[in-house]
This record gives sequence, structure tokens and C-alpha cells, in this order.
Amino acid sequence: MEDLKEVRDRMEKAMAALTGDLTSFRTGRATPSLVENIIVPAYGGTQRLKVVELGTINVNDPHTVTIAPWDPSVIGEIRKGILEANIGLTPVIDNELIRIAVPELTTEQRQQFVKLLGSKLESSRVSIRQIRQDHMHEIKKAFDNKELSEEERDRAEADLQKLTDEMIKKIDELGDKKETELMTI
Repeated sequence: MEDLKEVRDRMEKAMAALTGDLTSFRTGRATPSLVENIIVPAYGGTQRLKVVELGTINVNDPHTVTIAPWDPSVIGEIRKGILEANIGLTPVIDNELIRIAVPELTTEQRQQFVKLLGSKLESSRVSIRQIRQDHMHEIKKAFDNKELSEEERDRAEADLQKLTDEMIKKIDELGDKKETELMTI
């Protein structure tokens, strides 16, 4: 039977996936995470690399991201990759830099992002509950096989529920923070 530490690790991996998803949300502010994980077919398509692997990404002001490729020969491929990612950003080549102006989000776009945020949060809650359910079955099985006493089973279930509640609370806090960020103009 999995111990609580292993269950916590599984739940934290689900949380990390959510956190990764949330960093890529556009909030109307420039952040490196808007472009860093976009895959670019570089060097004539012979290699597929992330933007972060091709150059330095900087935020010059709240509305501008710049990318300074380490190899100037891939500047056009980076620009094309960002355009093809279809994330609503238009990169402009300026000498050996790529400048990306991050436009303000409209109220409608903000509301759409909040809806998307809600579905991602719910999906993460479901993942956490599924992990809890899996472990609950293990606890029940161990009890049925006389590996756990009734008292041990009750304690294990209570600890598991406490951990689940803690993770769901973290998801809700992350969601509230991101929603506030999205709705701030």
C-alpha cells in the first residue's frame, strides 16, 4: 500500500502541472512564460527547440517581451514559430532582437480566460480527488485483508482527507490569485 508521502508526491505533481498551465495564461502583462515553451523548428527544421533554448528572453516593461537569439541565423524561425503558435502575439524583428508588444486584454478576452481558468482548476481538483479515491481503495483493501485495524484505517482515511483538503485549498488559492491577476486592468 502506498504511504501518505507517495500520495502527497502524486498530488504535488498534479499541482505542478496546474501551475505550469497557469504560467502560460496571458494576463495582459509581459512575462517570459508567454513564449519560452513555444516549440520552434530551427536550423531549417532539423531541430525542434523551445524559444528559451534559442535565446535570452527579457521583459523590458509591462507590455514588451524581447528575445535575443544566441545564433542570429534563427531569428526568422523564432518569429515564425511564435506567429504559428497562434497565441495572439505579433513578434517584430528589430536588428538582432525580436520585440513582442503584449496588448491589453479586452474585457471579453479576460472573461474567456477566467472560464478557461475555471475548467483547468476543476480538472486539477478532479485529479486530486482521483488520487484520493485510488488510495482509499488501497486502504479499504488493506483493511479487508486484515493488514490494518479499524483504528488504523480510520486514521489513514482522516489523514488522506486532510491532505486532499489541503491540496484543494491550494488549488483554490492559485485560482483566486490568477483570476485577480486576469481581471486587473
